[in-house]
Amino acid sequence: MTEQLIRVGHSPDPDDAFMFYALARDKIETGPYRFEHELVDIETLNRRAFSGDLELTAVSLHAYAHLADQYLLCASGASMGDQYGPMVVSSEPCSIAALREMTLAVPGTLTTAYLALRMCLGLDFNHVVVPFDEILNVVVEGQYEGQAIDAGLIIHEGQLTYADDNLHLIIDLGQWWFQETELPLPLGANAIRKNLGQSVIRDVHRLLKESIQYGLDHRDAALDYALEFGRGLDRAKADQFVGMYVNDWTLDFGPRGRAAVTELLRRGHEAQVIPERVIPEFVE
Repeated sequence: MTEQLIRVGHSPDPDDAFMFYALARDKIETGPYRFEHELVDIETLNRRAFSGDLELTAVSLHAYAHLADQYLLCASGASMGDQYGPMVVSSEPCSIAALREMTLAVPGTLTTAYLALRMCLGLDFNHVVVPFDEILNVVVEGQYEGQAIDAGLIIHEGQLTYADDNLHLIIDLGQWWFQETELPLPLGANAIRKNLGQSVIRDVHRLLKESIQYGLDHRDAALDYALEFGRGLDRAKADQFVGMYVNDWTLDFGPRGRAAVTELLRRGHEAQVIPERVIPEFVE
């Protein structure tokens, strides 16, 4: 049997690792498909997706707004912040309004975290793009490559560890979004290339959901694997972090999750961060 290669891009984070454990460790039968995993940070994946070389890739929902001509959103594989999400932290307490005059380290301008903060502040702000796993150190040191840094926009496990560096939470954007919309904040998703054809799209989407379900059904083994990617996390915190971003939302966006994506893209366009109004398309 000829195998069809499916290149998968996802972040080297505990939640993504947990999600793809079954596929990465051959725990489920994949039939005529061979999955090859490429682990790189989300902003790199966002920008790489413009070339369309990965068949299945994690993307920020902000980036998806620029990629809807090439990719469909998978109904499975979402990272949703249900009254929690990306955070702005700093060495000293300050008001949200004060952030408008500061220089912030951000994990990328195509991340949903950046989009949400733009919408929250109501304007663009001084920022420096910094690899996501360096932002906490950069905020502690107060500079990055000679540029003064006042605060940082953190994603991934930094949401659980920033206090270990004596940093102060200025705003949790997941909480802000919920107060604005009463919806969860859709941060990331898996997207599949449209030109694969309906049959392949349907098969790969099914296998993605099976991998997520397998991890949830075999939590200890999947968590052992995820810990290999948990920078600075002990098992308890890794379990907490995985629970935040691999859950029922991840198995399926559902009607409320889909509504949240639509609202995010609508508001992003109204805020003039997303250039065109995008109606999300999901794999059926």
